[in-house]
Amino acid sequence: MSRHVLSLLVENKPGLLTRVAGLFARRGFNIESLAVGTSEVPGLSRITVVVTVEGLPLEQITKQLNKLVNVIKIVELDLDQSVQREHLLIKVRVDNTTRSQVLEAVTLFRARVVDVSTDAVVIEVTGDSGKTNALLKVLEPYGIKEMAQSGLLAIGRGSKSITDRVFKN
Repeated sequence: MSRHVLSLLVENKPGLLTRVAGLFARRGFNIESLAVGTSEVPGLSRITVVVTVEGLPLEQITKQLNKLVNVIKIVELDLDQSVQREHLLIKVRVDNTTRSQVLEAVTLFRARVVDVSTDAVVIEVTGDSGKTNALLKVLEPYGIKEMAQSGLLAIGRGSKSITDRVFKN
């Protein structure tokens, strides 16, 4: 099994996300991460999907995704040729004795404290999955009360764009 990051440029139409996710579900693939947002082109959205599959079935899904009328383009983003980031909000239990240790970890990982209460802090961190997982391991002994994680965001390196061949820029 291998991990694949797909970037889809799609028309911003109701129901399209359901059809895209349905294609993966019908093939029995679990979507590990899904992020959707507007793109640099008005009326188009970018969907970033992370899925773990064997090589051949992924090819079948990309062919089926290309058949959807509202899908403009699909690109598989290689780890070395793309910038990939996650965004986490983590609520950690603290008290007078552990607060300084948690704040030291936040500084070490270049994260930010975005909310403070007497018994908890909310930490915001952005980075690749290695960085976010490492911070979670460090914070785990203090007690993670709650966590919210965005889907992976990814974009190709360099001057090329997913919209280059679709629209003349």
